[in-house]
Amino acid sequence: MASFTTSSATMSCSLMPNQALNRVANLKTSSLSFKGISFSSIRLNPATRRLSITCAAKPETVNKVCDIVKKQLALSADTEVSGESKFAALGADSLDTVEIVMGLEEEFGISVEEDSAQSITTVQDAADLIEDLISKKA
Repeated sequence: MASFTTSSATMSCSLMPNQALNRVANLKTSSLSFKGISFSSIRLNPATRRLSITCAAKPETVNKVCDIVKKQLALSADTEVSGESKFAALGADSLDTVEIVMGLEEEFGISVEEDSAQSITTVQDAADLIEDLISKKA
């Protein structure tokens, strides 16, 4: 049994292998809990109407990345930085992004490959990559 929660509705259903969710309207981001495991980021691509479930990074990882981004970009304390924040929208150029990645590597004790570093555009992307690298390291 799985529990599916959005900002406007809750749905409980049995999800069996190879079953698809046929119709979801006005869904942008939601959460799914299955056998005690939470998937806190579910997105529906409106162009293809396909449901994509991703495991978002822990809130503490996102918060730590937000702090590092604020420090690297010398942002004021009242500047809002969240998981959805795009580095470019915060004023980061390519050199700033490299410095952010270096700061994340130092803070989390990881090494980010160049290909992976180039795919990071938001705080959430960085936090997800960090948790992925940490889990592979363990």
